[in-house]
Amino acid sequence: MVLPVGGEVSVEDDLVVADRLGTALVRMNRMHACVSSHMSKSGMDKASFVLLATLSRLGPARSSALAEAVFSDPSTVSRQVATLVKQGLVERRADPEDGRASVLAVTDAGGRLLDERRRQRNQALVRLFADWEPQDRLRFIEYFERFVGDYEMALPHFIAESGLGPRSEGEK
Repeated sequence: MVLPVGGEVSVEDDLVVADRLGTALVRMNRMHACVSSHMSKSGMDKASFVLLATLSRLGPARSSALAEAVFSDPSTVSRQVATLVKQGLVERRADPEDGRASVLAVTDAGGRLLDERRRQRNQALVRLFADWEPQDRLRFIEYFERFVGDYEMALPHFIAESGLGPRSEGEK
């Protein structure tokens, strides 16, 4: 699609672009599902990996904060965390601010697993971008990071608008 001179874009143009992006996202999700299937066969399902990576990024956190960070139900996260604890990838610690409560933290084994998966992912991406010009790679990642950030901010609203669940209290 070529934009008209002057950059004027109609609603119809926006919908065409949105449809192209939506189609590309469906294709990417299909490929991601394939990777997730292979991850499950190697002992770590996608949901558990997302929890582990999110907890690593957050640092020690309560289960409720982890559930909110991954836009999931606390009871679902609790079951998944129990598996991660059993596997020795996450541990429960006393909450330093409230000794009656506990926080979750990534163990050394969990950190090593994340580091190894990150290394594997990064090597695969290097191969993927091998034929791209350096400025194209940089431009793509800048736009992609912007897109992902905006998508993440809009996700609670998308969920509420689609009737898939309520927004959290902080998202009203």
